[in-house]
Amino acid sequence: MATLNIGNVEAGATFDQPFELLAACHERVQRSLALLARLVAHVGVHGCDEQARGAAGDVLRYFDIAAPAHHLDEERHVFPVLERSGDPQLGAVAQRLRADHLQITAAWADLRAVLQQVAASDAVVPDALPALAQGFIDLHSEHLRLEDDCAFVQARAAVDAQTLARMGQEMAQRRGVAPTPAQRQSAD
Repeated sequence: MATLNIGNVEAGATFDQPFELLAACHERVQRSLALLARLVAHVGVHGCDEQARGAAGDVLRYFDIAAPAHHLDEERHVFPVLERSGDPQLGAVAQRLRADHLQITAAWADLRAVLQQVAASDAVVPDALPALAQGFIDLHSEHLRLEDDCAFVQARAAVDAQTLARMGQEMAQRRGVAPTPAQRQSAD
């Protein structure tokens, strides 16, 4: 089983380009979901062996650390732009995505408990793992597409350079990363 880079910043994406960073996070979400699917298949054959425990730990780290920060970025910097647009369809998209975040968070709580069991020992695979994993994967499918194809595009088109710089600076600060010289200059 492959392991994942669990850092908060995707190589090549910077806080100077916050929408590119958000898109890079989606690529990492997709890789983490693919790892989750491979984990389910693996434990079906091999049980909770060392590879399964490592993969479960990787999935746990990503969705415990990076994913909540990503959701917060969207809720603070993307959804409000859509809501302020005055376009009822974009407002509905923002509402839908916020509701999705709540569903994803609830589904993660259930899946997380099962993954912790897998990561902790070579015990028998919990019966609930396949269904919980598939439900979690399914919740992301339309959500990610809607964000990539609509929310990010519309929000990016509506913000000016100064707002974009502040957005990147706030995203960096939430992660304990010092702002770049360009962000410091743009925020002045």
